[in-house]
Amino acid sequence: MVNIRKVTDDTWWVGASDRRIGLFENIYPVPDGMAYNSYLIMDEKTCLMDGVDASVTGQYLENVAHVLAGKSLDYLVVQHMEPDHCAVIPVLLARYPGLKIVASAKAIAMIGQFYGIDVSGSAIAVKEVDTLELGRHTLNFITAPMVHWPEVIMSYDPATGALFSADAFGSFGALSGNIFADEVNWGRDILDEARRYYVNIVGKYGAQVAAVLKKASALEIKMLLPLHGHIWRENLETIINRYETWAGYIPEEDSAAIFYGSIYGNTANAAEILAVRLAEKGVKNIAVYDTSKTDTSEMLAAAFKYKVLVFASATYNGEIFDPVNHLLTDIKNHNLSGRTVGIIDNGTWAATAGKRIIEAVGAMKNMTVLEPVVSIKSAVDTDTHLKLIELADAIKNCLS
Repeated sequence: MVNIRKVTDDTWWVGASDRRIGLFENIYPVPDGMAYNSYLIMDEKTCLMDGVDASVTGQYLENVAHVLAGKSLDYLVVQHMEPDHCAVIPVLLARYPGLKIVASAKAIAMIGQFYGIDVSGSAIAVKEVDTLELGRHTLNFITAPMVHWPEVIMSYDPATGALFSADAFGSFGALSGNIFADEVNWGRDILDEARRYYVNIVGKYGAQVAAVLKKASALEIKMLLPLHGHIWRENLETIINRYETWAGYIPEEDSAAIFYGSIYGNTANAAEILAVRLAEKGVKNIAVYDTSKTDTSEMLAAAFKYKVLVFASATYNGEIFDPVNHLLTDIKNHNLSGRTVGIIDNGTWAATAGKRIIEAVGAMKNMTVLEPVVSIKSAVDTDTHLKLIELADAIKNCLS
């Protein structure tokens, strides 16, 4: 049975949600599933804006056929060639023989790479400032390379002020009927998953996101239509301002996030002691994460959110405890910069994790390491407790 919603008078949401999926891109936990958005513009020429993942193909094809109501499908605009949006390309071409694929030259080449089909005879390559006339609607194409693949384009429709934004402005999570952000309590229920989505999927490419935001600022945008998550038709500045913050690696929380890796509980104890000492000094909204239990995608999102990051690690095989090391590597790989860092290490005979953390942080941009670096011998004693208090003072002093 079809399951669609009207977006504007002649534009329909024809996507679907997958609630069975456990890992998006086989790495990011999505306990609330995943939405795959696609939009069908019904004009003199019909135009489908992107496809969907293979997991929801059946529902999607029903939705598209219902809205077309026997009309031909003239265009498929491929803004992003990742398979979670393009798995349906072969079946769409088979169902609608006259279909023209509109995409960047890079995306057209990728279709052949993924699906072994030659679409050169049915493809229209577009670039910056090119347009596609549909009738009342004219799509204006905006290149958005590395947001977050090199072939990405976005499409702006001056007739409605709609920006079809590819993977930008999206979120993890299935949709529950309410496809518009103003139909949910977005700040309470969706913001954290939108941040986690941005940080992990797009976060490395802050400069490229900022460049696209600059282009978008010149447009009269009235609606944002991403490929995942909710559609924005009201209070667009809510999500745009967040993207400006995230793209600029600007912390949102004037507080500390503490990430610990502990084997027998003593390093965990040091992290908890530091959290309590910070709370006693008036620091609010402190976050503490056990790196052995918490998914890296969640901790990476917290690293983007918080002003001060504290890494507390047991020494393991002469190195940083593996989960902490993994987190530090992920932070570096996503280009996070401009944070203040506190360090705690632990070792029974050779506490070298602290030195290794300093090296890891030193490979990042614009990071400041606080003194003291607290080094524990097996368990917190009176001297190291005093050092933890000193570190708490240093953290408090750098918070506003």
